Amino acid sequence: MTLPSAPFDDITDAQLLPRVIHLGGNLYGAVFTLMKLVPARHILRTAVDSGEIGPRTLIVETTSGTFGLALAMQAALLDRDLVLVSDPVIDAALHRRLTDLGARVDICPEPAEVGGYQEARLRRVAEIRASHPDTFCPEQYTNPENPRSYRVVADHLRGTLGEVGCVVGPVGSGGSMCGTVGALRASSSRDVRAIGVDTHDSVLFGHSDGPRTLRGLGNSLMPANLDHTVFDEVHWTDAAEAFAAARALHRGHALFQGPTSGAAYRVARWWAERNPDARCVVMLPDEGYRYQDTLYDDGWLAAQGLDKPDAPLDPREVASPRDAGSSWDRFAWDRRTYEDVVGEAR
Repeated sequence: MTLPSAPFDDITDAQLLPRVIHLGGNLYGAVFTLMKLVPARHILRTAVDSGEIGPRTLIVETTSGTFGLALAMQAALLDRDLVLVSDPVIDAALHRRLTDLGARVDICPEPAEVGGYQEARLRRVAEIRASHPDTFCPEQYTNPENPRSYRVVADHLRGTLGEVGCVVGPVGSGGSMCGTVGALRASSSRDVRAIGVDTHDSVLFGHSDGPRTLRGLGNSLMPANLDHTVFDEVHWTDAAEAFAAARALHRGHALFQGPTSGAAYRVARWWAERNPDARCVVMLPDEGYRYQDTLYDDGWLAAQGLDKPDAPLDPREVASPRDAGSSWDRFAWDRRTYEDVVGEAR
């Protein structure tokens, strides 16, 4: 075993880059401990260096998941105060870890009529910032430093694997997929395909907003960082299918990942089997420890009606995003704008 010649500066440095794992054939997993450390670390450190974050600056952001954890880790290391605006869906274990890191978690009890909890959270962020004289908001959905931060991931993949033919990953803010694929295409001698993984009732690729059991991907609002022209294909999958795929990833490869990773793995495995000549990388962003009492609990799955032994082996190809149903669907986006595909303004 080769050990590093010097210690890392801190835990965010040590956990920043994914481990690249061979998953069989032409499929490789980019396995992150916490993928959101990439933009959180970059955005906060850039703001400190530029003076946007001073010694008394209050950092405020909206999150219900791992971006908040990444911010809390980095804010603790920077010794800065942090307020995270969330909603009731945040799980108790994450809430405890955030507060133990020193963050204050502000819960929005009710969704907005349009835009759901995400819109309600954005309004609360604006209220907090208006009441405080010195604030900084990372704005993961609109800050161009989010996708820009993933150049380091693209460099790591290229340095580890050489040429990459396809990247498959979940889409939420748009940062990880758009940033990674964009950087790979800019430095590659071959074209790189991009396959986005979304869930039903998410507005990102032409669906109407609705309640979503599968969290960590999808969105109720359209993020400015989502560049639709990056994507060759879009797949929608439901929670039961993603949970089953995460369990299969654990059984088959001993990778203990969350449901977002399961959704991406399912799509990537299907694509890689049908395109054996292209090296395929699947982004696996979330570890499974938050989900030990849910997706890794057979009793919980059964009680929720999410034990799905007869999941389809192939996606249903649809002619329009509007035709996607409630199971695994696939659409050829073909690097078009949202308006070109859906036919209406975002």
